[in-house]
Amino acid sequence: MQIDSIAFNALEDHVGRAFGPSAWREISQGRIDLFADATDDHQWIHVDTVRAGQELGGTIAHGLLTLSLLPTMMDDLLHIDGVAHILNYGLNRVRFTQPVRAGLRVRSRLRILSVEPRGAGRMVTCEMTVEIEGETRPACVAETVMLYLPAVRSERRSKLPPGSSLG
Repeated sequence: MQIDSIAFNALEDHVGRAFGPSAWREISQGRIDLFADATDDHQWIHVDTVRAGQELGGTIAHGLLTLSLLPTMMDDLLHIDGVAHILNYGLNRVRFTQPVRAGLRVRSRLRILSVEPRGAGRMVTCEMTVEIEGETRPACVAETVMLYLPAVRSERRSKLPPGSSLG
């Protein structure tokens, strides 16, 4: 896995570029149970290992658990130099195309779909595809929308003589 760095001012030059894959992340039953506790979603297909084992061959992760891993997997893939803040603006489209069984590992690939100016920032839409180890179909395909805000150097501070302070 390699984290690519892109300069904030060059984001537009990377539309269409693909990154990845990210590091593998195990979807253990413990992780699924913690997510169930955090979201109050204790549906048996996620947490009842006996029943799910008999009826489904094992428990499956919540789709939203898979989706919640996108930001950290994105961090594995891409670093934007010159950014002060990144705001999760939302999702345009999400499809859960295959369940993730407990005990399997997932990773992601990213492709920059668009970069739009927003004031001093850039609204970046990416397609993220979550792969399941050993499977041909992905677990999830989602369009993420992130607002990248540049680091701004204070002109006032930059004009102060060496050794001076503002306060």
